[in-house]
Amino acid sequence: MGPGSRNVADLVDGPRVEGYEIQPFTLGEARVFLDAVRGDRLEALYSVALTMGLRQGEALGLRWEDVDLETGTLHVRHQLQRVAGQLRQVPVKTARSRRTLAIAPSIVGSLREHHRRQVEDRLLAGSRWRETGYVFTTSIGTPLEARNVVRSFKAILAWAGLPDIRFHDLRHSCATLLLVRGVSPRVVMEILGHSQISLTMNTYSHVVPELARDAAVKLDLLLGRV
Repeated sequence: MGPGSRNVADLVDGPRVEGYEIQPFTLGEARVFLDAVRGDRLEALYSVALTMGLRQGEALGLRWEDVDLETGTLHVRHQLQRVAGQLRQVPVKTARSRRTLAIAPSIVGSLREHHRRQVEDRLLAGSRWRETGYVFTTSIGTPLEARNVVRSFKAILAWAGLPDIRFHDLRHSCATLLLVRGVSPRVVMEILGHSQISLTMNTYSHVVPELARDAAVKLDLLLGRV
């Protein structure tokens, strides 16, 4: 499926939420995006945001101490924000936002490669390297500026011929794709770190009609009516 093949089954008719329209990737677009970022210096960042539903600040605030590549787990504890003109690590928004997530095997591999590349950056930078412990950094170890990440993200979208979505829509894409593929809303709520399941379902109300149709078909199959 190419970037232009958006249809009803792919759930692109999103509602207005928090003053903007949700524009999740379709499954085909998500695949095109992951292909487009392969080999990019920030491939692991984009992959984590899309497959794990992290907010941008949560992804940029990840430290290597939050990531266990042996067990395939990732702990969301902090976020990176600009405070009084300085990039600072601050606690996540709520107790629910503090969560532990499973990392898909392919993303474990992407993070391992990212770590190897960061070691090379450290060697090349020499005395200019600043050890901050962040997973995603500049070539000298300093935290990434959100606006620079967005600029790179938008360039990839344009190059790949994908819709001009916001970086935060990677999080919405994760939730939408999980829900339409039958993952329990309760599980999606835990992945996203929402405080209430009603918030999850209200945010992704555009998915509900598709879920209802799928449930009706499955019930017919269960009852032997099809």
